[in-house]
Amino acid sequence: MKPTPWTMAIGALTIAWAAGAAIPLAAQDSFPSRPPAASPLAPVRFPAFQEITLANGMTLLLVENHEQPIVSAFLAVRAGGMYDASGKEGTAQLVAELLTKGTPTRTAAQISATIEGVGGNLSASSGADFLTVSTDVLTDHADLAFDLLGDVVRNATFPTDELELARTRYLSNLAVELSQPSNVAARFFATELYGRHPYGRNATSESYRAISRDDVQRFAAARLRPRGALLVITGDVSFARAQALARKALGGWTGTPAPAAVPVPLPAHVATEIVLVHRPGSVQGNIVLGNTTFLPTDPGYFAARVATQILGGGPDSRLFLILREQKSWTYGSYASLDRKRGVGAFEATFEGRTEVVDSALVEMLHQVDRMRTELVPDSELTNVKGFLVGSFPLTIETPQQIASVVANARLLGLGPDYVRLYRERLAAVTRLQARTAAARAYHRNALTIVVVGDAEQLYDRLKAIAPVRLVDIDGKPMTLADLHPQAGALTIDRTQIVSRSDSFQVVIQGNPMGAMVTRWVVRADSVIYTEDTQIGGGQVQQSTTVRFNPADLSVASVDQTGHQGPQQAETHLRYAAGRVKGRSITPQQSGESKTTEIDTTVAVGTIDDNAVSTVIAALPLEAGKTFNMNVFESGQNRSTVLQIKTADGGAVTVPAGTFQTFRLEIAGGQVPIVMAVAKDSPRRIVKIELVGAPFVFELVK
Repeated sequence: MKPTPWTMAIGALTIAWAAGAAIPLAAQDSFPSRPPAASPLAPVRFPAFQEITLANGMTLLLVENHEQPIVSAFLAVRAGGMYDASGKEGTAQLVAELLTKGTPTRTAAQISATIEGVGGNLSASSGADFLTVSTDVLTDHADLAFDLLGDVVRNATFPTDELELARTRYLSNLAVELSQPSNVAARFFATELYGRHPYGRNATSESYRAISRDDVQRFAAARLRPRGALLVITGDVSFARAQALARKALGGWTGTPAPAAVPVPLPAHVATEIVLVHRPGSVQGNIVLGNTTFLPTDPGYFAARVATQILGGGPDSRLFLILREQKSWTYGSYASLDRKRGVGAFEATFEGRTEVVDSALVEMLHQVDRMRTELVPDSELTNVKGFLVGSFPLTIETPQQIASVVANARLLGLGPDYVRLYRERLAAVTRLQARTAAARAYHRNALTIVVVGDAEQLYDRLKAIAPVRLVDIDGKPMTLADLHPQAGALTIDRTQIVSRSDSFQVVIQGNPMGAMVTRWVVRADSVIYTEDTQIGGGQVQQSTTVRFNPADLSVASVDQTGHQGPQQAETHLRYAAGRVKGRSITPQQSGESKTTEIDTTVAVGTIDDNAVSTVIAALPLEAGKTFNMNVFESGQNRSTVLQIKTADGGAVTVPAGTFQTFRLEIAGGQVPIVMAVAKDSPRRIVKIELVGAPFVFELVK
């Protein structure tokens, strides 16, 4: 049970009256029936670039803009994720995260307080190709900002405690990411599209845990070097002043990045194939389809950009209007072009109910075909070009935006006139050019298609569209027989079940919001587990008692009472002779409780869902081992099979201390769960996370 958040929106309407005599209502004009004629396109007055190569091999590029007293700097080095060592994906991310977390003369707190104290900011991030460090500050404090920029780039110490904090945060974010099917689809799409090329690799919990402080330092020493780096400065600063700031902060920075390994070739996609990622019980499906395209410098980009905007660039695009507005299958379906330095990609996305996924895919492919074979109507082309051309100035209004756009153009090798001529090149795209570009950019007969969803419901329908390759959520091949996992009676290590009491705190979005107390009472003639939970000052309360048969530790009975706000919850079940009987009363989102009469058969060794966490710790856990467990869900009146994957969880710190743990990933229930179980006997549950929900249970004592 969990509280349901509610939000409220309040709008205000302001009516302005013109000065002078009141105008009678009858004399007022109604809304015009036609829009006003468009004004002539105003030229973008983009300042000229000024450029110099410093003695250390770094390129300095200045774009002056004296409209605001702000100076922005954007430093980019070739140190993105593609340079991560195999098995240690995520290193570049951690390097960027830790750059601003300490130098020999400043702690992380001092760096933050110094830049924020003058109203500025300093940050670093890592993409596929480049690691960037940026700062924005009022002109009067430019010296301070550049001093900090130079200090973190040249002297970062990568403190161990900050590394562990960053690692924990990334692991937590990854767990949430993997609970969201859209992110799972994106990760699989990258892997399928790029194969063993660095663009296709994804950071994993194993790779994050494998990265040591030495790895971070070695990566920084090898890649964070000035030769070939780009420093873009924009804003209220002269060229002479910009050079002085750069030389003072970074002039003593020397070196050339280490040679990078030659990337493996991209996989050859010769036919359209669907990779179906089985997500058991998923009520929705996610689609990502696309292919690699061309280098960012390819002159066909502008026509392809227009074509892709028409296909799925926004709420007035074909995919959005058809799949959402006409068919009500989704909240949104989009298409885009991705520009990487090595090679670009086209992709289109959809997410919606499982029962419409195959129909949505057919429609997406139809719209791709239309773009490749039909000329776009003049009105549609005019509207899209008007949007792209007209919105471009909004992306270069501030020094920060200018720095980002200019740096991105230069890093992709797009030439000095790219930004200045961007609108004119888009405006010149014709109907024929858009169709030709779509035919070239969208490889209709060699698409990579990834679908994430319940394969049991989707497989037969998708194979009628294209060949289907079935994999599990970890990417391991599956067969149709694997869609129906079987589970027998589990082996329970009785030595792990002893009389004891454990206390947990319930953390919601980082804040303690409740408590849970669990107790085992183990006697020769009885084994009883109890659990008492309170959340939100008693808004949610639940008490559970599970009685086990002492001979074989099978469940004998479950009694549970509680409430969620004003709604009462109650369950009473008895297990015997292969049947479960009783009644379950569960709160519903509608505000009414649901009563379920239960009398059904269950498989041998079935565990009640209220007893799962108690039994899991007593399984013969071993890293790399997978268990299938028959579970009865009283609230759903159904039996299901939980899959429990065990890995080495490393050290996990909670209020009760630091424990060496097993990491258990539990799928097949209503929500995925990640559990940390201490390795020391008798084993204790250390931490429970409801993936995708803001609930975390942490052992206190």
